[in-house]
Amino acid sequence: MVFTQIIPQLLQYLTLIMNVVILLFVIAYLIAIFSKKRKVLMKYLDKYLGKHSIKYAFIVALSAMLGSLFYSEIMHYTPCEMCWYQRILMYPLTLLLFIAIIKKDKGITKYVVPMSIIGAILSGWHYIIQRYTFASTCSIDAVVPCTAKYTFAFGYITIPIMALTAFILIIFLSLIWSYSKKRI
Repeated sequence: MVFTQIIPQLLQYLTLIMNVVILLFVIAYLIAIFSKKRKVLMKYLDKYLGKHSIKYAFIVALSAMLGSLFYSEIMHYTPCEMCWYQRILMYPLTLLLFIAIIKKDKGITKYVVPMSIIGAILSGWHYIIQRYTFASTCSIDAVVPCTAKYTFAFGYITIPIMALTAFILIIFLSLIWSYSKKRI
């Protein structure tokens, strides 16, 4: 099928674009800190992202969830143990963020950010295991080793990097939402 070729490429390009966005934000934040203009950056983020940032976080979580289901159910890639742990953290985020949109709940950050931080740590560790193969599997009884690379693009994008990107974006967007002065 054509979409089994298009969707993986789309996910890879979206990951690349979001990695650039994250990098640009980090650079802008560092410049703002050293130039003492952090408030200017925060006002800019509030103005352009604040009102809708929780919706964007929901879209990221939903895309990550649907992407993982696409890889396992359509492409028939069997998830390894580390992938399951990342899914355990990502899937509820979709529901939590959806509820936050409906209730306009700025307090959702208390739940979303810690889950996303743990997910980011697991994704980062999974990527290290996968790329540097100092461990052949993530557990003794794992059927699929965590080193399996079902996708590899642009010299670094694998499924764990896709998950790491999603978790970082959710952290970033959730924090903007909680500090935003605007409401939906």
